[in-house]
Amino acid sequence: MPLDADAPPSLFRISFVCSGNICRSPMAEIVFRKVVEDAGVASRFHIESGGTGDWHVGEPADERTIAALAARGYDGSRHRARQFDPDRFPDFDLVVALDRSHERALRSWAPTMDDAAKVTLMLRYDAAWPEHADVPDPYYADRREFDRVLATIERASEALFHQIEPAVRQGAS
Repeated sequence: MPLDADAPPSLFRISFVCSGNICRSPMAEIVFRKVVEDAGVASRFHIESGGTGDWHVGEPADERTIAALAARGYDGSRHRARQFDPDRFPDFDLVVALDRSHERALRSWAPTMDDAAKVTLMLRYDAAWPEHADVPDPYYADRREFDRVLATIERASEALFHQIEPAVRQGAS
């Protein structure tokens, strides 16, 4: 979904990207949205997610994703998978890859060097992880792995927000 042409230019625009947009990136989108809501700056953000592949376009998030989110008080029921569109790079300030394979794909799709520079890894913001760590893919695992991945994304989302919060708040004044 393209950004509204009337959206304020000071809006911080972010997309979270994983493989099929049914596990990790929906978690990141939903968690990050809650982080900015709790901080009282939700109106300053446009947050979405997508996948590098088109396997699940239009489908809801994986039932284990929805269950893990619900167990922690998040609502993932309205999510529908979509594929990241490289033509949308200009719409975003930051494109957050959930693992290095997504990061490589996104950078190769970026139409300009400036767009490639918008791509970053999710766990880059969490000091508890090595700089080039991947958020594990829980798709072929059990429900407990979805819970662990969600906890990882919660920590990284808080860390990401604290990294960009000063610029967002400064833009609000």
